Amino acid sequence: MAVHMIDVHFVTFDCARPYELATFWRDATGGELHPETQKDHDEVLLQGRVNLLFIKVPEGKSTKNRVHLDVTGTGGTTRDQEVERLLGLGATVFEDRRKPNGGGWVTMLDPEGNEFCVCRAEYERA
Repeated sequence: MAVHMIDVHFVTFDCARPYELATFWRDATGGELHPETQKDHDEVLLQGRVNLLFIKVPEGKSTKNRVHLDVTGTGGTTRDQEVERLLGLGATVFEDRRKPNGGGWVTMLDPEGNEFCVCRAEYERA
């Protein structure tokens, strides 16, 4: 029997200001805005290891995300260093679930209130 699979094409964010939110995530992830991106577009694509698509919608966020991103540092940065860097980019801490033993994560909000978690990278857990 043949195995059928799908590829995830984009992770899509509904938002009020697609360009601004895409630039936050660009700075956070190191991705690149699609070359045809304009500040006034209703859809902005951020290309990277995971493609993120930001689409303008009229309604605001009203409840907890049903899907969220879990992110880790790269290149030797720690979870705590990433939390500080993301704060500097405009994120806020929503829930700090770090544990005294070094485990846990930090749930943060991007500039439009979307939750994401900053976790320890594999090299940090080793």
